[in-house]
Amino acid sequence: MPAKKVATTVGKKKIFVLDTSVILHDHNSIKKFEEHDVVIPITVLEELDNFKKGNETINFEAREFIRFLDQKSSQETLQDWVPINGSSTGLMKVMMYEKLKGPDAEKIFGEEKADHRILNTALVVKEQHKGKDVILITKDINLRLKAKSLGISAEDYKNDKIRDVKRLNENVATIESISSSTIDKIYAEGRIGFQKILDAEPFANQCFILKNGSSSVLASYNKEEQVVERVNKVSAYGIKPRNAEQVFGLNAILNPNIKLVALQGVSGSGKTLLALAGALEQRRAYRQIFLARPIVPLANKDIGFLPGDIKSKLNPYMEPLWDNLKMIQGQFENNESEYKAINQMVETEKLVIQPLAYIRGRSISNVFFIVDEAQNLTPLEMKTIITRAGENTKIVFTGDINQIDTPYLDSQSNGLSFLIDKIRNHPMCSVITLEKGERSELANLANELM
Repeated sequence: MPAKKVATTVGKKKIFVLDTSVILHDHNSIKKFEEHDVVIPITVLEELDNFKKGNETINFEAREFIRFLDQKSSQETLQDWVPINGSSTGLMKVMMYEKLKGPDAEKIFGEEKADHRILNTALVVKEQHKGKDVILITKDINLRLKAKSLGISAEDYKNDKIRDVKRLNENVATIESISSSTIDKIYAEGRIGFQKILDAEPFANQCFILKNGSSSVLASYNKEEQVVERVNKVSAYGIKPRNAEQVFGLNAILNPNIKLVALQGVSGSGKTLLALAGALEQRRAYRQIFLARPIVPLANKDIGFLPGDIKSKLNPYMEPLWDNLKMIQGQFENNESEYKAINQMVETEKLVIQPLAYIRGRSISNVFFIVDEAQNLTPLEMKTIITRAGENTKIVFTGDINQIDTPYLDSQSNGLSFLIDKIRNHPMCSVITLEKGERSELANLANELM
């Protein structure tokens, strides 16, 4: 089973056959199979050729992998086994397409397509190396099922998967039986040493609901000063939090010391609304407000099928952001300054839609950046966005790690889960899970029953 290079896999040497989906997910994937060997079907190179042009992350992945192969082939032919990354790793080769006299995937599944040619290559490798375990690695669930139906071992690419998804939600804790005097002290002084109420140090910016009967106080942990600080319920641009988690979320969004916020939770829990309200409240502190979300079209219709320029193409996918903006604006009368300010921000491009496809290579400074539906990003896309942040830039990611719209990601491998796992104990970052839906009773019913 593929694992991170920090450990050596025990057992006999294996041969992994890589599908195109794995390379488009992580161009360095070929280097992460330790001492085992890797086969790249020639069909994969044909498919990568179709992805090498463009500004999307998958286009970058395709180009980087092609460059890697070009470097490997500068001295040796790729039809022979060559070291992947020095003598301490396994070998690799590109395998030409050929069929065995036995099972033929194209005939069995009744169609000539790239997936079936890759299956046939895996069958050939299995026949040629009967003494070794041959495993097809693919992000495509259906391809894994087809492989297994042909007797080929198949696995997902697991190198960037989060093992314990449950702990990603462990960022708001309720502690009962806190003494009344302690609660009074927090209200009066605004803080208390964590040692006086907790058995162990919490992670940075972890939030707490401290209770004693009907008395309670909301607090969060300041890691740098090692104190639990009171969190006050505040509003932002007319939006008032409706539950404790929303109070924590808005507090993190408005905190200038927190530069990266991850709001994750069920549909209708107020993630995007809080992010937008917080951005509008702080509009004078930033040069611009960027709004973005991954383009995940329905019915496999690519963005290129829509008419018009990039703005016209993006608008249909950005409607949920505009809906939340209109909801905030709708709290004010047409003649009120808050209402007019939003229109002016849109007209003067103080508030703009930012295509994620064109963010690579940019340096984004003095910007409040909201990325909605972040669970549809890959870990590399997430890293690419964050590394673009310049001075005085704050980024808020919102999403639901259990609501994935892309076929090659899941709750363990999506970018939002990856982000939460990496940042949850950094003083500059905050992670909040919103568990209660606040959109409507009908929306809550759908979340519970459907």
